[in-house]
Amino acid sequence: MKFLDIAPLARLNSFLDSVDVGDLIVKGDLEAYSCKLAGLDKKLSRSLEEEVAAGSASPSSLSKSPVGPLQESSSRKTLVYLILTLNHIYPDYDFSLLRAHHFKKEEGVTAIEETIDAHLVEASKVWETTPGFGEEPLLDCLWSSIDEAISLKECDVYSYKSDMESDPFGEKGSVWSFNYFFYNKKLKRILYLSCRGLSKTAVELSVTTDYKYNTDDEGEEVDAATSMANEMDL
Repeated sequence: MKFLDIAPLARLNSFLDSVDVGDLIVKGDLEAYSCKLAGLDKKLSRSLEEEVAAGSASPSSLSKSPVGPLQESSSRKTLVYLILTLNHIYPDYDFSLLRAHHFKKEEGVTAIEETIDAHLVEASKVWETTPGFGEEPLLDCLWSSIDEAISLKECDVYSYKSDMESDPFGEKGSVWSFNYFFYNKKLKRILYLSCRGLSKTAVELSVTTDYKYNTDDEGEEVDAATSMANEMDL
């Protein structure tokens, strides 16, 4: 799969990388990929397709797949694209053992829009006060950029059902998370949007991290304290 460098998405992805909203740190991913396979992706795709086709228990289980009947090559390819997307987004994890039951097909964009908007309310406030970002509301910018990249009306929407143990959604201090794949079969393109709300207390206990965007001056205070501690160690 080929990463698509789309400027509006890159701008949003940069902002969502780490947003301090008070008690939580919001961390997001927003990337689009072409479904044209090459190299290692092509080899893994072939292997996954063979395993999926051969490893299902019965024809009835094949037909209940959220990506469509797995007897059909197009359905198996959809599953492969979802798996490969996760592998590209989170290279520190291996999702190659996932199967159809690890995913869910959503009813459509309207069904998930409220969930996404609700979780990004606080991040939207930070967006408005961050230089270089607040010329239009975050959610307006987000949805228009996604639509431009993937054509929402032509998309099937899927989500990954995390096991909260072997993937980034089970990260220490995670309070909430969502992830959605927007798949446009006609364009042979997939867009992935995910956000996690991490407890700042839990994050700071595990590692000292600098955050790009803050609701206040806490980031500067943390940087100063860290710098002072380092000087004392020296």
